[in-house]
Amino acid sequence: MMQWREGTVQQVRGRWPGAVEYAVQLAGDDGDVVRALAYTALVGEPQVGDRVLLNASALLRGLGTGGLAFVVAAPDRLPADPPASEGHIVKARYTPQQQMFMAVDEQDSPHHAALTTGPAAAGDLLGLPVVVADLHSALPAVLAGLRTERPDARVVYLMTDGGALPLAFSRAVAGLTEAGWLHGTVTVGQAYGGEHEAVTLHSGLLAARHVLGADVAVVIQGPGNVGTGTTWGYTGVAAGEALNAVGVLRGRGVAALRVSDADQRGRHRGISHHSRTAYGRVCLTAADVPVGIVDDEFGRLVLAQAGDLVDEATGDLTLREVPVDGLDAALRGTPVKLSTMGRGLDEDHAAFLHSAAAGRWAARLLSENADG
Repeated sequence: MMQWREGTVQQVRGRWPGAVEYAVQLAGDDGDVVRALAYTALVGEPQVGDRVLLNASALLRGLGTGGLAFVVAAPDRLPADPPASEGHIVKARYTPQQQMFMAVDEQDSPHHAALTTGPAAAGDLLGLPVVVADLHSALPAVLAGLRTERPDARVVYLMTDGGALPLAFSRAVAGLTEAGWLHGTVTVGQAYGGEHEAVTLHSGLLAARHVLGADVAVVIQGPGNVGTGTTWGYTGVAAGEALNAVGVLRGRGVAALRVSDADQRGRHRGISHHSRTAYGRVCLTAADVPVGIVDDEFGRLVLAQAGDLVDEATGDLTLREVPVDGLDAALRGTPVKLSTMGRGLDEDHAAFLHSAAAGRWAARLLSENADG
């Protein structure tokens, strides 16, 4: 179901690469003013006073899209056609706003040769450490932990299509890129808007390694995780499949645990059932499971849960105990706001700490590769 609204742009509230947020007054007797987001690659850049058509469905239902409506079109100010491209890979396929891109792995791509010769053709990541996480909010924390030991590492973020499809929705990615914490971005599957597009996660990982020269890759869905309160009905289940892809391609999978000491739902207390399912049952290959070592009651609970996860897992998981000294300071120094499920660092410290521990472990794998 899609609920349409018409309105008039009142002011610009903010902007970041690929997106502009507006205050829009809705047409009608009430004339409510709402926040509305425009993706500039899709609809151009409406101006104050322009009439805009909005998709207000999620806003009206109070869903977790940041309290936003989305600009579908500014019918009186249509954007000019973009420059012609030889790319022919369509994303958001068979929707009214489908777009055509030059994918890094398609035949006309200037990088096609790099992906069809040498190690890439053999499907070999050459031991690339790849951190996989469930929630998009883990990304800055993973990078913070990694940078405590390897601030020089070239990190490529691969956004999968379980959450938001446009990369531009993520202010975190925009801020991390601006700060130099990300070397590049690849959007895979139906997700779009990265520095490079890839048809699959497998080809995206190979591009990260052999085209962008990544030292470390991070694979996480975009903002907007979907869950149903059931064992299998959540988009983060794809984290297990991502680790399978890493294993098939001879990378080093690192499973960042989803942990909370603030979530009141029992299934997410300590290590979330999302991690237990994705890593314990869906992952069929070898992967490391880093746990930040904290000597208190909750820290011991998480370590025990992680031990059970590894012992009972279908795949060949290995528990890695990671010291947490310096991680709190690193998290407080991130260039973007830390927030997960509406909670900040001090409200749910463990959520970010264990993501940072996964980043630190990836840095150590990178150093091992260099030494070996």
